[in-house]
Amino acid sequence: MEGDEVHLKEMYQSILHKLQEVLILYTHPDKLAEYTGKLVKIVLILFVAIIAIRFMNVVVDKFFNNREKLKIIGEEKRFNTLKGITKSILRYTIYFIAFTPILETLGVKVSSLIAAAGIGGLAIGFGAQNLVRDVITGFFILLEDQFHVGDYIETGGKSGIVEEMALRVTKIRDFNGDLHIIPNGSIDKVTNKCRGNMRAWVDVSIAYEENIDNAIRVLDEVCQEVAQENDKILEGPTVLGVTKLGESEVVISIMAKTVPMEQWAIERELRKRIKRRLDEKGIEIPYPRRVIIQSADRR
Repeated sequence: MEGDEVHLKEMYQSILHKLQEVLILYTHPDKLAEYTGKLVKIVLILFVAIIAIRFMNVVVDKFFNNREKLKIIGEEKRFNTLKGITKSILRYTIYFIAFTPILETLGVKVSSLIAAAGIGGLAIGFGAQNLVRDVITGFFILLEDQFHVGDYIETGGKSGIVEEMALRVTKIRDFNGDLHIIPNGSIDKVTNKCRGNMRAWVDVSIAYEENIDNAIRVLDEVCQEVAQENDKILEGPTVLGVTKLGESEVVISIMAKTVPMEQWAIERELRKRIKRRLDEKGIEIPYPRRVIIQSADRR
């Protein structure tokens, strides 16, 4: 027992002695000055990198905003997409340039890392597969013109407006306000709902007791008025006729072709005007009715 206590005491004193040596070494004024200088240098490099990124963002914004003066012609959405990609490339480039002197400051030789890259290249390649796939897919999306910033798309079970397209990810904001950040590599199928003319569809229900021809004539009048007043409508609105016979209503459908992203506004305007006109003409819009038959004789 006494021998074990002596052994533990000697071990404790040895550890304490080592800690004192380390503390003396790293609290030496020369060492403190060296570490402080390295820390200041790293902070300065990061500060310059942040300033450089902000400056390049301003330059890119001014370039794309003044493209008319430079006589650069193209679609607004495509330029917004290119602007996001350009900012992303410049940001990663500045990060890489800043990362190199930081490693040198910490005592890591970049040349040694480059030499070791040949040995560890295979492992790094496997680890960076997703990153490389995201970047390559992003370039193909841009080159194939699959979608632009401002387009309404659906991909990976998410739908919304493309808010930003970067080198690695695409940001989509849905109508609830949620921002979905999707890696470009996971975008395999895209439904672009902003290409070509969009369809506005409105179903109007009238009672079985109403005159169908008269109702269609009234709806035609409303459609002509809306078409003359709204320049977002490219074709129609057209009354297609009776498309469904329901339990308590006759359904008449109306279709129109609109510019992208305006189909919902056209549908809302049509419904509002149709409801007002049907009320003016005394045409009944049906609603569910329930008839209760109560027996006079109760036993």
